[in-house]
Amino acid sequence: MDMTIHKSAEDYLEAMLMLKEERGYIRSIDVADKLGVTKPSVSYATKRLRENGYISMDPAGMIVLLEPGLEIAERIYERHKLLTEILVYLGVSPETAREDACKVEHDLSVETFDAIRDCAKKLF
Repeated sequence: MDMTIHKSAEDYLEAMLMLKEERGYIRSIDVADKLGVTKPSVSYATKRLRENGYISMDPAGMIVLLEPGLEIAERIYERHKLLTEILVYLGVSPETAREDACKVEHDLSVETFDAIRDCAKKLF
């Protein structure tokens, strides 16, 4: 797993995983809508993600998460869901909890996130 991947690439991969779970497929336009970015931004990002082996495109033009991209997406999405759940448990509104979780999900060390996960297991 490439630990030097940028936050924006993590956001794209996470959004792609969420779309795959929600709809069963991933289209560039849906990624743009989910992230609130332009189609050219998605085109640039998907080109870079393809070049780095994180995604591919199927014959119909749908985005496919490859194993390295899926691993990163699942790691970030797990962090997002757990951090959101903990913040809501602490009394933060769901919307603010989601926004704040998104801000910190990329920057936590593995050690810190593992400790948070272990603590959450005791709480929930």
